Amino acid sequence: MDVSTVVGLIFGVVSLLVGMALKGVTPDALLNPAAILIIIFGTIGAVVIAFPMSELKRVPKLFGILFKEQKLASEMELIQMFSEWADVARREGLLALEAKADEIEDPFLRNGLGLAIDGQNADYIRDVLTEEVEAMEDRHAAGALIFTQAGTYAPTLGVLGAVVGLVAALKDMNDIDALGLAISAAFIATLLGIFTGYVLWHPFANKLKRKSANEVQQKMMMIEGILSVLEGEAPRVIEQKLASYLPANERKQLQSEENS
Repeated sequence: MDVSTVVGLIFGVVSLLVGMALKGVTPDALLNPAAILIIIFGTIGAVVIAFPMSELKRVPKLFGILFKEQKLASEMELIQMFSEWADVARREGLLALEAKADEIEDPFLRNGLGLAIDGQNADYIRDVLTEEVEAMEDRHAAGALIFTQAGTYAPTLGVLGAVVGLVAALKDMNDIDALGLAISAAFIATLLGIFTGYVLWHPFANKLKRKSANEVQQKMMMIEGILSVLEGEAPRVIEQKLASYLPANERKQLQSEENS
């Protein structure tokens, strides 16, 4: 489970409820069927209009990505792995890595190493793998855009809901008490629109973008590692080249291990 997503949601909901309580508003004020209908179903309707069904079918999977911890190998592990491969390739040749290719779980890395073992040149391997990464980026961007657009539509629909509520409230101004309740209920739509837009949909889109960026960075690191092994570079050289993908503290740790 992605802890930051769950913790963020809890903080967002708690801050809203506590803020309402401090202002003397009870949580049951949020249970406004008209506002919920306009904001939730209106946002869904706008998103369905904006995107093709082929992309909308991926929404359940996108929610799974949001709430599951991203499982990526650490950069340090990859550096050590490529260093070992480089040592084997320099001593025994690239074909000696064929047995290791069968053990790789990551299909991208397995495919890249397979191309190198098959004798493809570096430019061809870089082109094939880079195109695969770019295609993946496009898919990820399309998924994040769904939530970005939902975050754009929801606050505007909140204003629409408030207008509808005010129109209904102003139809009868004889009962002042009822008028006040109707006006307060009208603004619940605005509250729900802003809350869902800026506490749910936009943050969800940003989380998907960050996870995509992490995956892209790791795949670019894999490409550099595969090509370095193919070109017969020394393990120490590969470690120094791939260290640029590490955070500063891990880079220092790697350098200290090399010097020890």
